[in-house]
Amino acid sequence: QVQLAESGGGLVQPGGSLKLSCAASGLTLNIIRMAWYRQAPGKDREFVASLHWMRQSGNYADFVAGRFAISRDNAKTTLYLQMNNLRPEDPAVYYCAARLSSDVPTEWSSWGQGTQVTVAS
Repeated sequence: QVQLAESGGGLVQPGGSLKLSCAASGLTLNIIRMAWYRQAPGKDREFVASLHWMRQSGNYADFVAGRFAISRDNAKTTLYLQMNNLRPEDPAVYYCAARLSSDVPTEWSSWGQGTQVTVAS
């Protein structure tokens, strides 16, 4: 199993930036892809971005529109989400998720507890 812990959330003004981190521990050698999701109050959890763990190729939800960048560190234990030009519609709890080599292709078997992002002037 893999354990995930997010950090870096907080309050930022519209147009501001935040960088979220997700520290992975446990069987990190089994990670093949990681992702960020978010959930706003009263809404379903939605996909934000994912990263192929070896190739470091990312894909993004349409609403990201070039504002966010997903990446990882060289040790392959930390996932990042650089968020720029934050908008009033971006506040949510942001979660990271991991897919392991033993998971089915659409499964995210590990989730963090989430970090709150608030955008307000």
